[in-house]
Amino acid sequence: MSDTELEEDDRHETPDGSESDRTIRADELFAGKREVWIDLDGVRYRLRITRRGKLILQK
Repeated sequence: MSDTELEEDDRHETPDGSESDRTIRADELFAGKREVWIDLDGVRYRLRITRRGKLILQK
């Protein structure tokens, strides 16, 4: 499979029907941790993986 084919396969449709061209793997994002903090316009959000493997985003 070529790089172009891989890039196209990684694209996913967003709820509004447009394509998202950026996918971040959870193992890369969390880097062995169970939670990460995300800052959006000065507001901190906590994204964590539950014991059952679900994602929870909290303000």
